[in-house]
Amino acid sequence: MRALVIDDSKTMRRIVSRVLVGLGYEVVEAADGQQALDAMVEGPLPDLACVDWNMPVMDGLTYVTQVRANPAWRGVTLMMVTTESEHGQIVRALAAGAHEYLIKPFTPDALKDKLDLLGLIPVAAGEPS
Repeated sequence: MRALVIDDSKTMRRIVSRVLVGLGYEVVEAADGQQALDAMVEGPLPDLACVDWNMPVMDGLTYVTQVRANPAWRGVTLMMVTTESEHGQIVRALAAGAHEYLIKPFTPDALKDKLDLLGLIPVAAGEPS
């Protein structure tokens, strides 16, 4: 499976990427929403995008809106991974098309649990069927 990690913090991109790689994902990183959109245009499309909210150039909510506006990208699962913890922000992100919401700071197990809820744990990383 392929994941796109979008965050302006290089450290946070590394943390999320390390967890995803450990679960069997191939990871591509982007420092803002525009870089992420450019990566999606260049392809291949990710199965999952982990999106920060507060970034320069293009914020995460705008990115989510742009992805959802493109019919070719509707199959990409979007998960906000952000410090924005206000209920109204969570509602806005989910209404815009995010599938899940994870508040920073988080544990690797919390990220894995969200992916499990979404059915996005690669078979090699999951329990035997």
